[in-house]
Formats: sequence, structure tokens, C-alpha cells
Amino acid sequence: MLKKLQNKQIYLIVGAGLCAFLVGGMVSAPQAGRTLSKWLNLSQSKPEKLADANKTKSVVFGLVSNSLPERAGKLAEIAEKGSSPDRERARYLLASDYIETDQGKKALSLLEGLEKDYPILAPYVLLKQAQAQDILGEKGKASDLRQKVLKDYAENAAVVKAIYLIGQPKLHDQAIANFPSHPLTWEIIRKRLRENPNQPKLQLTLAKYASDEPGIVGILDQLVKQPQLTSADWELIGSVYWDNNEFTKAATAYTKSPKTAKNLYRIARGLQLDQKRDQAVAIYKQQIQQFPTAEETGTALLRLAEITPGKAALPYLDQIIHKFPQQAPTALVQKAKLLETLKENQSANTAWKLLLGKYSSSEEAAELRWKTALDKAKTRDYLGAWQWAQPIATENPQSILAPRAGFWVGKWATILGKQEEARKAYEYVLSQFPQSYYAWRSASLLGLDVGDFSNLRLMTPEITPPQRSVPTAGSDGFKELYLLGQDRDAWYEWETEFKNKPQPTVAEEFTEGLMRLAKGENLVGIAKISKLEDRETPAEQAEYTALSQQITYWQARYPFPYFSEIEKWSTARKINPLLVTALMRQESMFQPKIKSIVGATGLMQVMPSTAAWIAPQIPVDMKTLNLENPNDNIMLGTWYLDHTHQQYSNNSMLAIASYNAGPGNVAKWLRTIPKQDPDEFVEEIPFGETKNYVRQVFGNYWNYLRLYNPSISALVAKYSATHPKLPTQ
Repeated sequence: MLKKLQNKQIYLIVGAGLCAFLVGGMVSAPQAGRTLSKWLNLSQSKPEKLADANKTKSVVFGLVSNSLPERAGKLAEIAEKGSSPDRERARYLLASDYIETDQGKKALSLLEGLEKDYPILAPYVLLKQAQAQDILGEKGKASDLRQKVLKDYAENAAVVKAIYLIGQPKLHDQAIANFPSHPLTWEIIRKRLRENPNQPKLQLTLAKYASDEPGIVGILDQLVKQPQLTSADWELIGSVYWDNNEFTKAATAYTKSPKTAKNLYRIARGLQLDQKRDQAVAIYKQQIQQFPTAEETGTALLRLAEITPGKAALPYLDQIIHKFPQQAPTALVQKAKLLETLKENQSANTAWKLLLGKYSSSEEAAELRWKTALDKAKTRDYLGAWQWAQPIATENPQSILAPRAGFWVGKWATILGKQEEARKAYEYVLSQFPQSYYAWRSASLLGLDVGDFSNLRLMTPEITPPQRSVPTAGSDGFKELYLLGQDRDAWYEWETEFKNKPQPTVAEEFTEGLMRLAKGENLVGIAKISKLEDRETPAEQAEYTALSQQITYWQARYPFPYFSEIEKWSTARKINPLLVTALMRQESMFQPKIKSIVGATGLMQVMPSTAAWIAPQIPVDMKTLNLENPNDNIMLGTWYLDHTHQQYSNNSMLAIASYNAGPGNVAKWLRTIPKQDPDEFVEEIPFGETKNYVRQVFGNYWNYLRLYNPSISALVAKYSATHPKLPTQ
């Protein structure tokens, strides 16, 4: 039915009710007739400096997820009778809502004098006042207020907004010089480049400060035509091309850059990807000669081994094993496999033993153990399988295979009649790997009320949507804007402050992920937050570990955008809303306009042909449907998900597999795969994509359940506090 985004992992972020930007725009898209100044208004607010712990207790922050009509009365009450700082927050937020609905006079009544009462957001208060004056037709007063921002807050990022709206070229020069990382400065630069593309300094500014913004590759394509670029300019160009996956163009740029280990590696890798093998080999060898101990050189040796045929690759692999411990496990696997193809089995076994001995905690060692465990299980040597799997969960706890191995220790113990050991194994997985799909399977087999494949569809779990958490980086002003849902101005502030983009700290990258989510760039935001677990230095690993122990981190990876539409159509179809959310996260990462290579569209990746088949059965006129519209897409996707459930007697595992692979393939698997044990059935699904899809969707479901259902959240915390041990034989 709905053709998937291929091999896409699902990562997710931000809390329910988070106002999202629409395609680079802002949360509440302004009405067509509004002025530019009104359009730019969407985002501001902040009271006196408060400790982060106190900020989250704000009553006003708790109202941000409500619609404008829903929160108006409560905000008015707080603005009149509340205590500081919530009184100032309520005045600011309610005034912003009035501006959004063209009620300038009401907004001004709340904003008058607020710049003094609410100093941390004073320049934004003045800009709000200017917007209100615009609504009332008082253009002169609006201009005076913006000039006051220029005069009194020249060092604040808010000044760029005033400059942008005033529109004077000399002031634009000031923005470019003083605030090159401000998104409105980028708009000023883009406008100038449209009028005159031959401005390399402006193009370099965008390359440096807006490297991940749409259209940057086109800017670079024009910039490389300039005749007087320095080697540092070329290095910048190469890095931006590289980060935007333009590897061939990056390689060309790096040839004119300083000859560092990283730059040489990227030249060679770009050439390799461009199918220029001999040139790539020459550069890799140059790198090895000039930078024999650099970390990139270990990777270069791996690449040389990949493209060198037969036994000639062995010297490269041996160099890695002896000199580069980080890449040594990968090299040992390649060496062992190559020796096996060369029929040198004794030498291959020596390499495998070295992997399991010296590099026992590596991912490659975990993969070898797991392969051996599966081989033994296939021959019904369940004791042997247990023996090989058990060290993965204890010696390789960071491995993606660790929860899987721990779970199957329990399954094999059950087969062997060791029920107590099985229980301990499931408790171990639930406590040590609570975010995993196998934690859900363990919880289910332990008899906890978390749903199973056969009954999950009709469950209606209690859901407690989250409140926004305080970002881990950035100024107090930025944090206040973010917590008040003033996402556009929060983004302006954050981008202006975020000086460490090439090498962000864990706190900075988490905050950047939050802001990407706030902009509606869920795919990017979730990926940034999820990749934090890959940090390598001990200090970064410690910082990530501390962050990952907070529920706010996981709620950021598993957010609730489109909550009202999900609730509406899940209720109508009688489908567990967390299952719908889980599937949506897997399908689209909550990107409403995303399309797969075969045309599947939107949040639930509905094919146009499937939509045309469903429409008359709802019934609805196909001509009125828009698959990029969240409501329409969820209406159709949940109908089909209900349909697949009906096909398989409400077995959610088969329904989800069918959603991915189609009913024909599932019917074939039901004839060829034993059905007694659903976990074994999942493991035997012959399509790797569908097998992973099933595990990922139900892993998503489990994370939404444990993060947003209070009773399950408390239960998981209880198990985590017990610190059980994985049973040995």
C-alpha cells in the first residue's frame, strides 16, 4: 500500500503542543492580508531572570500548548491578578495573541510599560508595540518604536528585526557586519545576491553562517566561479559541500585547501565515490605518507583495503590493527573474512579470536557473538546460544544488539524450562535497556499491562502530554522565548548566539535539535538529538549519559506533533493512538510534505493510488483531498491501518508488516514461517526492511507508552531501580 521511505530510522523530538514552523515559516501562519511586520511578529517573551528549575513551574508556560481561544481567559486573569513573573509573561503572550488576531488596541493596553516590567524581553516588547501600532494604522509611531530598539538595544539580536523592517541599506550593512548569524541577516544577503550575484563576501558569509539552510549549494555553485578565493575560503566551501552530501564538489574544493589529514581524506573519498579509483588510491597513499598517525589515516587505510583486490589488501589491514585501535575491530573483521575467502582458515580463526579477546567490547565483537548465537539456536543448541548471547548484554551494553541478546537469553531459557532465569533475563532487559523494542517484548512476557501483538490495537492508554523543557544551552532571553512558544524569535536568538556550529557541545546540539523541531524540521531535529548517543570523547559521553537519564531528552526524541488529528482519527477508527503515532514517526518523521521515491506522500506515507481506492469507501471526494494536509493524510492512513487490522483479526504485528510489505507478502510468510511464537515470526521475516520496520514501529509505540503514560512510566522506573543481573548458565 504505502511505499516506505527506504531504510529510514525514526527519531523524534519536542513535546506535544509545540508550535511548528511551516516550511521555514512560523507556527501560526499569518493571514494573507497581513503586513510583513505582523508576519515577523510570531515570537517573543521573557521575564526576569529565573533559575531553570523555577521556569518550568510557570502556569503561563503550561498554557502555551493551548489554542488562542482556549488560553485567552486564563491569561487575562493572570495578567490582571497574577504574581510576577507570570503576570508579565501573561501580558506578553496575551498581547501576542491579540496581535495575531489584529486586535491592536487590546495588545497595546497590555504592552504599555511592559518593557520596564519585563526587562529581559524589553526590545521584543517594543517590537510588539510597533506591530500593534501598525495594526492601528499608526505607521509613524511604529517606526519610532523600532528606532528606539536601534538606539537602546544595539547589541541585542532583536535589533536585526527592527533593521529588517525599517529597510534602510545602511542599516542592512550594520546587520551584516554585526549579526552575520541572524536568520534575517541571511534574508538581507539573499535579497542583495538576487539583485547582484557577483558578491563573494556575502556568499562566503552565508557559507559560514547558514551552511545547512535551503539553497546553500546553489550559493556555493556561484561562489566557486570567483577568481580570488583564498585557501581558507576553499576549505570552508569544501566543508559545506561535504556537509550537504555534495562529495564530488567537496573533493574539488578541497584540492585548493590546506593539505590537512582531513582534507586529503575527503579529496580521496570524493574521488572514490565519483568512481575515480586510481586517483583516489594515489591521494589515500599521499595521506598515509604525510600524516601517518592521524585518525583520518586509519579510515583511509580501511578505504584502501576496500578497493584493493585480494591478498594485496592485507598489509593495509595489518597497519590498522597495529596502529589504529579505534578502527582495529573493523579491520580484523575484514581481514578474517578475506582470509576465509583465501581458504586460510587458521589465520582467519586467529583474527576472530583477537577480535573477541583484545576488542571484546567492540560492536564488531558483539556482531560475531550474535551470529554465532543464532547459528547455535538454529541447530537447537539453546545452551550454546545462551552462552554466546549473554556476554553481548553485559560486555557490550552500548551495542544495538545488547537488548536483543538479553531478550533472547530469556526466550532460550524458557525453551530449556528455566522459567526463573527467563524472568530474570526479561527484568534485566527492561531495567537496562528501557528504550528498546525488546524492553516492550520483555514487559509483555512479564505479564505487565503494556499490550501484546494480539490486543494492542484496541487499548486506549492514558496520555499525559509534556510541557516544554528548558533548553540546555542559550541565554535566558532565548529560553524564555522558547518556553512561551515564541518560536520564530527564539530561533532568531538561538542562531545569533550559536557560535559553535562546527563542533557543538552536547548541550548545544540538543538545543539546536529542539529549535529544528520548533521550526517543523522534525527529520533534522530528531536526527540531531538521536546522534548525541554517538559522541565519542569521555567528557561528551558523560554529558550525554546525564542528559539521557532525563525524561525530557526521550520526550524530545518521541514528540507528539499533530496530536489533535491523531486523537480524532484514532478514536474514529478505534485504533490505539500511540500505535498510530508510532507508525507515523517511522513513516515520515512527522514531515507532512515528505515524499518517497515512488510517490508515497505525507505523514503516513499514503500512495495516491491507495488514496483513490480508499476515498469512495469513506466516502469522501478524492478531488477535495490533499495528501500533504495532515488531517487528510491521517484520515486516509488510519483507515488503511484499520483495514490491515481487520484482515488479520486485529493482530497488530501482521497489520504493521502488511502496511509496509503489502498483504501478498504477509500471506506468503504466514504459509512459510511457523506462527506459534510471534517473536520468532518477526525474526524470520525475510525482508530485512520489513523486519526492522516492525521492530521500529513497536519500539516507537513502547517509547510513547513509557514516556507519556504515568503508570507505565512509574513501573519502568521501578524496574530500573532494582538493578537485576542477567542470568548465566
